[in-house]
Amino acid sequence: MLKKKLQKALNDQINAEMYSSYLYLSMESYFQSISLGGFANWMRGQVQEELMHGMKFYDFVVERGGRVTLDAIAKPEAEWKSPLDAFEAILKHEQHVTSLVNDLVNLAISEKDHATNIFLQWFVSEQVEEEATVGGIVDRLRLIKDNPSGLFMLDAELSKRVFDPAGE
Repeated sequence: MLKKKLQKALNDQINAEMYSSYLYLSMESYFQSISLGGFANWMRGQVQEELMHGMKFYDFVVERGGRVTLDAIAKPEAEWKSPLDAFEAILKHEQHVTSLVNDLVNLAISEKDHATNIFLQWFVSEQVEEEATVGGIVDRLRLIKDNPSGLFMLDAELSKRVFDPAGE
């Protein structure tokens, strides 16, 4: 059975994951509006991935005999100055999510909840991957600067992303 403090923190994380999905959906719309379908496709994969993360937390709370309580999801930003600006915002957001996951791990340890700690280790690894992937795209966008050819090449590459829930 989950302790109340941990149950609340996990419920907060469900909301954070759903917000992440909502943010990436907003970014998908932004990229569609500037005719970068590959970037939009990459964002759609993120939308699906974050929804899946939220459901992993949801299922875990239920499995541990806890109660899921859903809060309102904050309105995400809708405009960015450039693809680089959007991806820098993503990197900052993923770093924030990493800090939330780390706080959950620390709470699970302090509550001596080993099952939750073990469950969270997957998310610790996932956040390392998320930050590395987004950081790599940010680096490439910085190299591209205002070169349309480079932007379209990256767009073509990002269009190849296929979300695989089994690979998560």
